[in-house]
Amino acid sequence: MNNSQDAFLRLLEILNRLNSGCILLPKNPSIDALAAATALYLALMKLGKNATLVCSSDIEEVSLTGTDKIQKNINVAGDSLVISFPYKDGAVDKVDYNITGDKFNLIITPRPNHQKINPSQVQYSYTGGKVDFFIVIDAADLNNLEELYTDNKNQFVGVEIVNIDRHLTNSNFGTINIVNKTASSISEIIFSLMQSLKIEIDKTIATNLYAGIVSATNNFSSYSVNADTLENAAKLLRLGAIKKILKPTPPKIFKSPLPPNQIISSNKFSPEIQTKPIDIVEKENETEKQLPQDWLKPKIFRGGGLI
Repeated sequence: MNNSQDAFLRLLEILNRLNSGCILLPKNPSIDALAAATALYLALMKLGKNATLVCSSDIEEVSLTGTDKIQKNINVAGDSLVISFPYKDGAVDKVDYNITGDKFNLIITPRPNHQKINPSQVQYSYTGGKVDFFIVIDAADLNNLEELYTDNKNQFVGVEIVNIDRHLTNSNFGTINIVNKTASSISEIIFSLMQSLKIEIDKTIATNLYAGIVSATNNFSSYSVNADTLENAAKLLRLGAIKKILKPTPPKIFKSPLPPNQIISSNKFSPEIQTKPIDIVEKENETEKQLPQDWLKPKIFRGGGLI
């Protein structure tokens, strides 16, 4: 059994034994990392796991299912119900409750002259859960997670850490390390993992993984592309992957470091064209007209004068 298969089986054992986990991404993740993480998140949800997807930076809009589930803080759902709604300072007068029969009623009263809560804007979630395992995607070490790690170091103590990466500099920081330094993409590693664990790969998961491979390989033109890459891409298409045109990164606009009044014009370095007043030009033209007709004929000199 090779190291990858051994790591896959150890991960399967963790998933069978534990329930709550966080998938962590470094800041400003690549499309490949996003695709891999969201695909894995969707797979864990299929397995009935209590999973969260976390990245501390803002995520640009990209056509990958699951990116809307990304949170900025490590927070696993627990048994405590959280009721959330838009709030302005001073808008709520009081919060009360009563019990009517077998119903618990939470009563939120707005202050006079303030809008009442719109039921369509009320959201429900759970908090207070304990993280059983972390899955770190596309990070050479835990410090690449920056504040997700530095602000929560105590949560990483005594838990399983699954390290999934392809960086040459990966430090094998996990309790389980699924690191393939020759893989063309993280999405390809996740695809192999799902196949080994016999996780159902539906059309949505296949689409995300295919998009990740396409992005990481620059549409299969990268030097890292090999026969396995193309074979995996073909398998994903057979599983129903849809080819998507992902939003390209906008070109960088470089601004001049000088204020407009100090920008040097290119004309400054051009030689100046000497001009003459129009009356002088007209006189010169008139003089040319008054020259004798034989002025342009060749002159013959003989002896002491002209012939």
